[in-house]
Amino acid sequence: MLFAEIDEHISNDKIPSVYFQEIDNPLFRLKSPFVMLERLKEIKQSPQYHPEGSVWNHTMLVIDEAAMRKEQSNDEHVFMWAALLHDIGKADTTKVRNGKITSYNHDNVGAELTWEFLGGFCDASFAAHVSALVRFHMHILYVIKSMRFADIDAMIRDVNVDDVALLGLCDRLGRKGANLHEEEKNVLEFLRKVDEKMKNNKNRMRDREKTNADLRKMNPKENADKGIVNGKHLGTHDGGHEKDGRGQ
Repeated sequence: MLFAEIDEHISNDKIPSVYFQEIDNPLFRLKSPFVMLERLKEIKQSPQYHPEGSVWNHTMLVIDEAAMRKEQSNDEHVFMWAALLHDIGKADTTKVRNGKITSYNHDNVGAELTWEFLGGFCDASFAAHVSALVRFHMHILYVIKSMRFADIDAMIRDVNVDDVALLGLCDRLGRKGANLHEEEKNVLEFLRKVDEKMKNNKNRMRDREKTNADLRKMNPKENADKGIVNGKHLGTHDGGHEKDGRGQ
């Protein structure tokens, strides 16, 4: 089975690009979902940012970088598949705009295609974790440059931030002329900004006005009857859930 073969090599090879560069299976070239990878060979990239050439060439460099660093990841299996599929969305999004090759939104499109690629072979949890990493793999750039595409809250909720940083590092190093020192500095700045955002979120939660439900949880002994009259919660929705005033 081709998927099992690919899974074996992407998971275990020290230099997985060797297998992919030599793969000679008509299913890879013709059958869905494998053709998604085959298509990357024809997708050009901006020579300014990707002097290595096609998306395929870049992907091969990235998976080799990832294989060297996968032991630092939260889940090696998820991490390596995310490295392989991280730019799969570029086949559908790459266009020439004003004389420049662009791939806007390839991260979100790629997350959807990752589900499509893995859905027939893996359980939903695995596919979800890989898809989330693919979705957020551009966030080092988005966050350090304070771009409007950054969604730090969603990233913190949906994925391991350290894995995003590690995949982003491999992505940046998977191109000709990459500067390891500079890219490591970018990763540290990304993590600093994310940490700052997390602290701000905690402070907002701490400083906001406490609801009756919050008070009962914080000190159930003293506030057991807070917001309760005749056994009923004050200001409840029809479904019985207590209103907190924040939606007013």
